[in-house]
Amino acid sequence: MSFSDVIRTCINNAWDDGYPCLLGTAGENGPNISPKGSMFLFDEQHLAYWERSKLQALENLRHDKRVIVFYNNMKAQREGLLESGFLRFYGVAELHEDGPVRDAIFARLNEREATHVGADTGIGVLITIDRAVDVRGKALA
Repeated sequence: MSFSDVIRTCINNAWDDGYPCLLGTAGENGPNISPKGSMFLFDEQHLAYWERSKLQALENLRHDKRVIVFYNNMKAQREGLLESGFLRFYGVAELHEDGPVRDAIFARLNEREATHVGADTGIGVLITIDRAVDVRGKALA
């Protein structure tokens, strides 16, 4: 997939801009939605984030690796930056508790995420994007 510079910038700056990505997971106890302030486009095929809270989202990922990442920025739509302010990324997550992928994700975190309490024991999560669409179902790439 190839994402526009606008989409890349929106996702990579989501937390700082006030529009954090939401991660949807499912587990034995049902679905969960968690804000992920460290979410970014790792490359053209992957999203990544730093799992430091290690709560329900992580428990669900250990049960079912399928995820949805939801981004909502109506301001960007009203200003004409995005055709739709609602973006969905569907994929499969891989947990990296150590090794080079974990290190690569950590190296790209912003200062807030890299120095936040629990960051040193966090887990890198790499999401292979299966499809990316706006709210109308139009492909993003």
